[in-house]
Amino acid sequence: MPATLINPPGLAKPGGYSHAAMGRGRTLALAGQIGWDAHKKLVSSEFLPQWGQALANLACVLAAAGARPEDLLSLRIYVTDKRHYLGALKEVGETYRKHLGSHYPAMALVQVADLLEDGALVEIEGLAVIEDRP
Repeated sequence: MPATLINPPGLAKPGGYSHAAMGRGRTLALAGQIGWDAHKKLVSSEFLPQWGQALANLACVLAAAGARPEDLLSLRIYVTDKRHYLGALKEVGETYRKHLGSHYPAMALVQVADLLEDGALVEIEGLAVIEDRP
């Protein structure tokens, strides 16, 4: 069973995230993924290509662990400039769905002063629970 999303009627309806998610199984902590390729090269100096690559990297880690996007309980998204994210919401959503489908776990978006890797504009980390499947 994938993560159970919890959105109480007494709270504002979330858009593109859930207020909470619950799961039962093996816990998978996903390290922060940025927009670089297998050779540790950023795919672009622009936000959207980095966003897409970070999501692709996250999906790759999920698959390698035997997990699916539906197993995600939470994501923490760090951006160096929230205007890049907000200015491209349509494309952000399309790219998210391309890599992770229509499962929207609990999420937080945080603007930070900088990320560890020079030139990185976004980093995404997460938590998933993988239920044993037949």
